[in-house]
Amino acid sequence: MQFGRYFEEFEVGAVYRHWPGKTVTESDDHLFCLLTMNHHPLHLDVHYAETSTHFQRNVVVGNYVYSILLGMSVPDVSGKAIANLEVESLRHTAPTFHGDTIYGETTVLDKRESESKDDRGVVTVQTKGYKQDGTLICVFRRKVMVPKKSHAGPEMPSFPVPRE
Repeated sequence: MQFGRYFEEFEVGAVYRHWPGKTVTESDDHLFCLLTMNHHPLHLDVHYAETSTHFQRNVVVGNYVYSILLGMSVPDVSGKAIANLEVESLRHTAPTFHGDTIYGETTVLDKRESESKDDRGVVTVQTKGYKQDGTLICVFRRKVMVPKKSHAGPEMPSFPVPRE
């Protein structure tokens, strides 16, 4: 199974649909909020959300939505990455609620060889996240530095040598 891509394997315009999706549970969202110290009641307090917000229910914290989508894209995009260089933009376009399932797809926008090292290149991608009903919920662009195939190491460098 492929995990990430070499520089030569990226084609501008290619679209990678990430599967499977991820259904966000209340406990997922609360744990992420607690781990990242985001204690806003919009995410954690049902009574507050029901009585004081437009949505009248808890909204999944946006950084968790972004993190899910970023993680989903790793096997298709950055599994061989040398470095994630930057996130150029990040927009949340609609709320995500507990019980929603997130799906993602990434489009290759650009690729260029490194100017300083001939063993790598930089790929620019845009990832979009959708809910189960097709609603666009998140869009971000990032640049990833990936190796060229001719300079790659072993495919599974940490896989143990079986001894029988």
